[in-house]
Amino acid sequence: MICVSVGRTRLKMMRAEHEALSRAGAQLVELRLDWLKHVNDISLLLKDRPTATVITCRRAEDQGKWRGSEDERQKLLRAAIVDGVEFVDIEVDIAKSIPRYGKTRRIVSYHNFEETPDNLEEIHKQIAASDPDVAKIVTMANSPADGVRMLELVAKSKIPTVGFCMGEFGLFTRVLCTKYGAPFTYASFSSERELAPGQISFREMLELYRHDQIDVDTRVFGVLGDPIAHSYSPRLHNDAFEAEKINAVYLPFRISEQHFEDSMRALRRLNTEGFSITIPHKERIVTQADHTDDDAKEIGAANTLYRNQKGIWFATNTDFEAAMTALRQATTKAGWPEGGFKDRKVLILGAGGVARAIGHGVIRGGGQLVVTGRTRSRAKELAEKLGCQHCSWENRGAQRPEVLINCTPIGMFPNMDETPYEQHWMTDGMVVFDTIYNPENTLLVKQARERDCHIASGLEMFIRQAAAQFECFTGQNPPLDTMRNTLKRAISLAKG
Repeated sequence: MICVSVGRTRLKMMRAEHEALSRAGAQLVELRLDWLKHVNDISLLLKDRPTATVITCRRAEDQGKWRGSEDERQKLLRAAIVDGVEFVDIEVDIAKSIPRYGKTRRIVSYHNFEETPDNLEEIHKQIAASDPDVAKIVTMANSPADGVRMLELVAKSKIPTVGFCMGEFGLFTRVLCTKYGAPFTYASFSSERELAPGQISFREMLELYRHDQIDVDTRVFGVLGDPIAHSYSPRLHNDAFEAEKINAVYLPFRISEQHFEDSMRALRRLNTEGFSITIPHKERIVTQADHTDDDAKEIGAANTLYRNQKGIWFATNTDFEAAMTALRQATTKAGWPEGGFKDRKVLILGAGGVARAIGHGVIRGGGQLVVTGRTRSRAKELAEKLGCQHCSWENRGAQRPEVLINCTPIGMFPNMDETPYEQHWMTDGMVVFDTIYNPENTLLVKQARERDCHIASGLEMFIRQAAAQFECFTGQNPPLDTMRNTLKRAISLAKG
């Protein structure tokens, strides 16, 4: 179940949002009294309330907005109990000052907005000794390992415990805590009004993560990277799971380079089954595999890590074949023999993980490769690894390639008026491959079309690499049309 938090300055608007949430299917709503500018009588909020309700009035020291006295705050909480509200949220340090009364159930809570302390179990014991119906522990995650410790606490608790972590590092715990035994989790009324760091909207919980379908048997997958909030992969894979009726959820896991090893060890304790890998972990992730396939070994980077039924972890690079497919389609349209690029001059812009994978394919296909990048040392290092030429970023326009491949983020939404390669450097009929998929028609692609170039689609590459990951994760054929439509719809919605 999801408890939706509502914080408004006017009582009338708080009531209106409560009613709107009821119509949207919410079963439990938290009313944050500390947000109200004026609150003397809460009976208007509780009379004929449309759903079960949690009354909360958070102090300033707990990142709340209450500015009255502590006596006044506790008086409001007692009044809610007298009125028979279903739940009242009471901080652990004042729990014994507010006795149990009537049918109201007590959520005894602890919040830490700085860290996830080492003594979680001790804190939980303090809460358990304070006559709770539900224990609630909410802390700030500074790495995914903090979130894993929290979920482990929830799983072994003998009393109903809501436990999750705030912030981007802990987002996955908000979705998964009910899988591990929490009676409910929390969400915001909308994505524009989160009441705590990293809070997910009610709509996203239901539509993106299908929270109402998560149970103890739900399989867990995700995308690893830093940053990660922009990723469309959760939408793509969760829609694919739904289309194929697979009981699984796919989540964003932000992992910093500093905490990479600890985070990976911790996530394995959650019995996770597979990950998509993005910047900056594509090279390092191969150290986490029991077996790395030949392409990933040769490339020196992987974008997929998955576990088979015997518990063996495999690393592979689905970027490689997806990019080669997109390139072959474009070179076939160009009329080149067998859709290849043997002996053709190819210029790759960028020196990251995608450039490494595509460069590997170009060399294997007999292309005459030149690598360039904004960071000269990285471009030189990649060229040496691939055994090809490199040039300075400033000299890229003088290369006159037959195939141009952009592996930089230049031109990506929202910076859509930028291009990594000027139009007057292009030649008619060349093949242009922009690996950016948002937008699909970048400025580079638009200008290339004006020069009658043959285009390889970054969106199609992204879909195909994700589809290959889906097959690695599930052993089933991917629903390509579903994934393609999902991505296009998500990009369109993001642009408003």
